[in-house]
Amino acid sequence: MNGTLTIENGDTLGAVRKVLRAVLASGAVDAILVPLRHPAGDAVTPALVKDPAKLDLADPLAPVLPVSGARLVSMLTWRAPRPRVAAVLRNCEIRALVELVKLQQASAEGLTIIGIDCLGTYEVQDYARLAKTGTSDLSGSADPVTLGSLRPACLMCEHPAPTLADITIHRIGVESAALSVETKPEWAGKLGLTDGDAPAARAAALQKLVAGRTAYRDSVFADMAEKTASPAALADLFSVCLRCHNCMTNCPICYCKTCFFKTEVFDHEPMQILNWAERKGATRLPSDTVLFHLTRLNHMSTSCVGCGLCTSACPVGIPVGAALRTVAARTQKVFDYEAGRSFDETPPVKTFKVEELQVVGEK
Repeated sequence: MNGTLTIENGDTLGAVRKVLRAVLASGAVDAILVPLRHPAGDAVTPALVKDPAKLDLADPLAPVLPVSGARLVSMLTWRAPRPRVAAVLRNCEIRALVELVKLQQASAEGLTIIGIDCLGTYEVQDYARLAKTGTSDLSGSADPVTLGSLRPACLMCEHPAPTLADITIHRIGVESAALSVETKPEWAGKLGLTDGDAPAARAAALQKLVAGRTAYRDSVFADMAEKTASPAALADLFSVCLRCHNCMTNCPICYCKTCFFKTEVFDHEPMQILNWAERKGATRLPSDTVLFHLTRLNHMSTSCVGCGLCTSACPVGIPVGAALRTVAARTQKVFDYEAGRSFDETPPVKTFKVEELQVVGEK
């Protein structure tokens, strides 16, 4: 159902906090996972909140994503006994969580998902700078910033509206004095909402936003296809890779307890490295960087949700996320699978069909 909550004195964040307090007071959850503003600065980081008074610092509207909430929900739910948690998540986080649940790395048991329309996020350092100047508020428009201001992944995200949420807070196409909230029936009577309709301008605003982002996404795909059209081009794309593994560490889907690339297999003997240099004339160090990225592409592409946190984590600015998304778009199409679309779809890595892959290579 759709409901509304009065926004007093133009304080949208205050209205959102009121919803969060109602969720915590309902008795249906033990705690809420939500971004909190640090009282001593401009940083906004996720926290598990048990004390309602701490929600005075909650700021899920802050346009910054330092870490995927999906990974944090996994930490809270991966084994029993587990708390009953409400988690405030953007749609890329929800979709990543769906994949983790299907890969048995998280559980939806006792979980309440609070989704929030996402207009995009800034890099952490950019958000801190903009917050100091008061120019980081995205609440007023569905297209609030110029191309290039947001994280690259957000500019090409075609899923700004939450899916599979128990409670959804609308921000796109909302121009009223009331907070628009969509809930599942079991939450309708717990949040103190007044019956109301979804914002009339929401559908058109979403369509416009998605169209612009999809067009930009396709241009990125075309550019990345050129940059990876040959082994030499691929090697050039990853030529400055430090093999720091930050992209892997920050990925919400990458969950292997022991990574193959962190084993002794890649602790090469000094004379072996010298032999490579003698055979080729020169050997790049650190080694195995392209192999690392190709293995991740192979491992992750069917579950990639395009959050772009891999790119954000790269210290040398490699567009890791764009490369992965370009490959993921193709592999997911082959398997007629979209990462994070449904809890009921079985991931390709857990499925075998005799007839699959017969069309690979056809135009």
